Amino acid sequence: MSGPSPFATLWAMYALATGTLSVGLDSAGYEVLSRITLLLACGAWLVSVADVLRRTTWRTETPAAVTTLAATAVLGTGFSAAGRQALAEALLAVSALLWATLLVVEDKERGGPAFLRCVVTQGLAVLAATLAAAVSAAWLAQAALVVFWLGLLLCGLALPRSDPRQVARGAGDHWLACGALAVSALAGAKLLSADSARLYLWNDENRSVLRTTAVTLLVLTLTCCVALLVAELVWPRHRYDVRRWATVFGAAASATATLAVAAALDVPWLDGLGEALLWIAVAAWLGCAAWTVASARAGEEPGGVRSRARR
Repeated sequence: MSGPSPFATLWAMYALATGTLSVGLDSAGYEVLSRITLLLACGAWLVSVADVLRRTTWRTETPAAVTTLAATAVLGTGFSAAGRQALAEALLAVSALLWATLLVVEDKERGGPAFLRCVVTQGLAVLAATLAAAVSAAWLAQAALVVFWLGLLLCGLALPRSDPRQVARGAGDHWLACGALAVSALAGAKLLSADSARLYLWNDENRSVLRTTAVTLLVLTLTCCVALLVAELVWPRHRYDVRRWATVFGAAASATATLAVAAALDVPWLDGLGEALLWIAVAAWLGCAAWTVASARAGEEPGGVRSRARR
């Protein structure tokens, strides 16, 4: 059975980036903008699911299929923030089932896409921790903690398959490494925030480990984000590519993680930094959306190749 079309990858990346931006906007208190972007992400997610299911199977790992799965967990988090817990629970069940299937498939990806498994796993941890806090389910938080540590392991396994040269010449998906670190930091922050006097999830030692891990991950995220932003200025990419949406995802995830860690640790100045990064992510989203529309009008394929019909 053939793999998904470039358009499936486009919609999957768009859904992941836009859904992550929606979660960040909600964290910053921009509920109306958050709901609008959540609806946009849902539309793209439906298109990507339809295309992936039509052209491939979930046991065949492709960037489009794995990205769609990551977007599923992100949308669940967005719906939970919007108060739609039943829908979030349904998306959690679907994500968990497909995630278990993903783990038994051989990972053949290299470069930026090698970090997609980590993004999926930590996205699942974020959703489970968010729901645990919303519905007061201690077992769900404990399960999220296990998934969180597994996600860090997968991130470590992906690191040797990354290519540092992509920082200078990558088409955009090299930002998935930054996104994986950011979603990991976000998961750590959500686990900390899920704790309460009613649930009493973590003792002092466990909470200290989670705090240290979340802060370390955030420092790594921000360092990676700054390095990649500088690289974009030093080595500008002038050709459109669908993988540019991975760049938007990395920026949005970095902002969302910063806001979440600021809330979990009660650090006001970090909250200001997170909001500044959020508006950078919004600008990146708008720029990439305009670039996508312009590319489509020029008759280019999602990968930046001009359509044969226009030659």
